[in-house]
Amino acid sequence: MRTHRVHLHALAALAAAALLALAGCGGGGGNNGGGTSTSATSNVSGNVSVVGVWTGDEQRSFQAVISKFNQTYPNVRVKYTSAGDNVPTVVSTAVQGGNPPDIATIAQPGLIREFQAKGAVKPLDYVRSALDANYPPDLVRLGQINGKLYSFVFKGANKSTVWYNVAAFRAAGITPPRTWAEFLRDGQTLKASGVPAYALGGSDGWPLTDLFENIYLRQAGPAKYDQLSTHSIKWTDPSVRTALRTMAAVLSDTSNLAGRTSATQTDFTTSVEDVFQDPPKAAQVIEGDFVPGVVASKTTLRAGTGYGVFPFPSVRAGDENDVVGGGDSITVFKDTPAVRAFVRFLATPQAAQVWAARGGFSSPNKGVSASTYPDAITRTVATAVANARTFRFDMSDLAPAAFGGTPGQGEWKILQDFATNPSDVNGTAAKLEAAAAKAYGQG
Repeated sequence: MRTHRVHLHALAALAAAALLALAGCGGGGGNNGGGTSTSATSNVSGNVSVVGVWTGDEQRSFQAVISKFNQTYPNVRVKYTSAGDNVPTVVSTAVQGGNPPDIATIAQPGLIREFQAKGAVKPLDYVRSALDANYPPDLVRLGQINGKLYSFVFKGANKSTVWYNVAAFRAAGITPPRTWAEFLRDGQTLKASGVPAYALGGSDGWPLTDLFENIYLRQAGPAKYDQLSTHSIKWTDPSVRTALRTMAAVLSDTSNLAGRTSATQTDFTTSVEDVFQDPPKAAQVIEGDFVPGVVASKTTLRAGTGYGVFPFPSVRAGDENDVVGGGDSITVFKDTPAVRAFVRFLATPQAAQVWAARGGFSSPNKGVSASTYPDAITRTVATAVANARTFRFDMSDLAPAAFGGTPGQGEWKILQDFATNPSDVNGTAAKLEAAAAKAYGQG
């Protein structure tokens, strides 16, 4: 899921009602999904309903993308409805009721697979050549099911980033580390300088899964990551225990956690605020490229001079361009010429550039010029997604929600317990395996 993973249940009823209205005006302008040719023209007409997670500035940016599309397709009316982080519930309900939107932006590949198994989503092979030309192979494969393309990431998220307070690093006499060993050594230097090294939003659960995933991809490698993501290997595998021990090096350093005795005493927003203030309460926070936006209205620190970013430290040689990330994927439930025209547009660099120039956006599309991004920091974290040697989607979002995406249970709860007792590596691995086996229907 995205940033906070807050489930906005209050939006569900409103968004579901809006979906019913949208369903009546979606589709249109075509021949029951025959689609347009690869040289689609502005003569295409019809209505397209889109449901997504984006609100506020993000919604306004997506509306700018729609406006750009309408410069070429003035006769296609695209209506966007925000369901906030409650998209899975809203869209699932609409699918069950037989009134899905034409398009949904979905952040959980596992949910897309569930829809595909029900025959609810339509293949997107008509944009496959465009994606092959401009997307990293790992991201193209992410949208494939049984050899056909059913989705593609439009808005990506780079979760392999560490955000730091420039003044704290300067006072400690350190520069951003490149390796995990340097990262831990610098943590002790920061503590000695008077500022705790780490801010971790463990009370929300999911930041702990992100930390584990970054360590696991770099330490165990992409093949093992894929196996664990599908529960092809058990969570008691030695590679899992090794990653937990590596993770424990930070979790057990309780005197270095922003003045608190456990990572579970801090929520995600507070962990960012601890770093993005003057003077800081912590020197760095390990999280995704959405971090600055969380406290944009609450901090006077500026990019470059007040805060900076560096890639998640290398754990083994050769992992320097590995990225764990997430993203909102375009998923289609109705196939019409109008829908195809809009989907084709979203697969182009031109569509991504509209939002990239406005900020708060990472495109997997290599056709988006780095100069499009509004500042050096955004440019660094955004282009890392498109240029990743290895990209792997957030593992907890790939898992059944009962294991990887529910507060108070599964991976979130077990890693929170581990954060309070990081010496219990074997017990934690056993609990993770038991919960995973149950969620995957094997226990």
